[in-house]
Amino acid sequence: MKKVLVIYYSRTGNTKRIGEKISKLLNADMDEIIDKTDRSGIKGWIFGGRDAMKEKDTEIKYKKDPSKYDLVIIGTPVWAFTLTPAIRNYLGANKMKRVAFFCTHGGSPGKTLAEMENLSKKPVAVLGIKDKEINSSDIQIKNFCKILK
Repeated sequence: MKKVLVIYYSRTGNTKRIGEKISKLLNADMDEIIDKTDRSGIKGWIFGGRDAMKEKDTEIKYKKDPSKYDLVIIGTPVWAFTLTPAIRNYLGANKMKRVAFFCTHGGSPGKTLAEMENLSKKPVAVLGIKDKEINSSDIQIKNFCKILK
């Protein structure tokens, strides 16, 4: 298999859990995007949703260079029916050979996956998992990874 990176932003840990499962199944490297804006607590949730809706920029940090990978799998929670400011910035700042996307959401992925494609390129595969289905998502994740192999 080619060189694969799973990179994600996760405020509560749900997106991180899915990323870890994908990374393990694909034997991929993993990296976390850190949003330098404090998104913790109820204020972080409210202002995070507002910033996502308004497509606001945020300062981020991460360790691995995605241009060194054959496939980059990018994960985000859904905020206000769209992607997080951290992932928006990441996609705007990086060029990748091939991409796949996944998201975690309470109700609906909304326009998240389409927005990610608009900011990057057509993904090899996409996966959306409801928060309440995270504990029972192994089959969905395995099927997503089969497409990527």
